[in-house]
Amino acid sequence: MNTSLNAVLRKIRWMVIPYLVILIICLCIKLAFTKSEIYFGVNSLYSPWADTIAPYITDLGNGWTAVAIAGILALFFSYRKALIIASSFAFTSLSVQVIKYIFDAPRPKLYFKDQIKHLRFVKGVEILSYNSFPSGHTLTAFMLAVVFTYWSRNKALGPVFLLIAILVGYSRMYLSEHFFEDVVAGSMVGFVLTVIWLWWLDSRKFIQRPGWQKGLLNRN
Repeated sequence: MNTSLNAVLRKIRWMVIPYLVILIICLCIKLAFTKSEIYFGVNSLYSPWADTIAPYITDLGNGWTAVAIAGILALFFSYRKALIIASSFAFTSLSVQVIKYIFDAPRPKLYFKDQIKHLRFVKGVEILSYNSFPSGHTLTAFMLAVVFTYWSRNKALGPVFLLIAILVGYSRMYLSEHFFEDVVAGSMVGFVLTVIWLWWLDSRKFIQRPGWQKGLLNRN
C-alpha cells in the first residue's frame, strides 16, 4: 500500500475543511485584538460549572491519554493502530518540546506577574510559568483528532473530533496555562506533523503485513 499525502488529506477532509475555516477566524481575531486583550477576554468569562469540567477536558490532551489509548488498541484491536498512535505522539511531542525550548516563552502567570492580582485562576489547578509556546496539550488533542478521523469509517465524525480538540485548546486558555497564540500554534503543529507522520508511516511495507493488523486479543 502506497499511502500518498493526498490520500491522507482525502481521508480527513471532513476535519480539514472546518479546521481551515477556524484558522482563518483565529487569524482575524489575532489581527483585531492584542495578546493581552484576548487573554483577559477569555479570563473574564467563567462560571462554576466550567471551573469543574475544564480540568477534565484539558486532561484529554495529556500525553498519558495518547499512551493509554495506544495500549488499549494494542491489547484489543491492532498493533498497527497502536504503533501509529504511540509513534505519532512521540514524534509530535518531541517536536513541540524542541519548539518550546527554542522560544522559552513565559506563560500568563509569569507574563502578567505585575498584574497577578487581576488574573483569575481555577482553584486546585497547578499553574506553570515557562515554556508557553506552543501548547503541548492542544498539539496532542489535534494529533488524536487527526488520527481518529483518518481511521474512522464514518468521516462525518471528523468535525466531532475537531470540536473535542478545540475544547481542549480552549481549556488551556480558560485555565490560564496558555495564550491564544500558543493554542493556535499547538493545533497547527499537531495537525501538520501528524499528517506528515501518517503519510510516511502508513506507506511503509512492514506495517501493512497481516501480523500488524492483529491485536493481543485479535489473533485471527
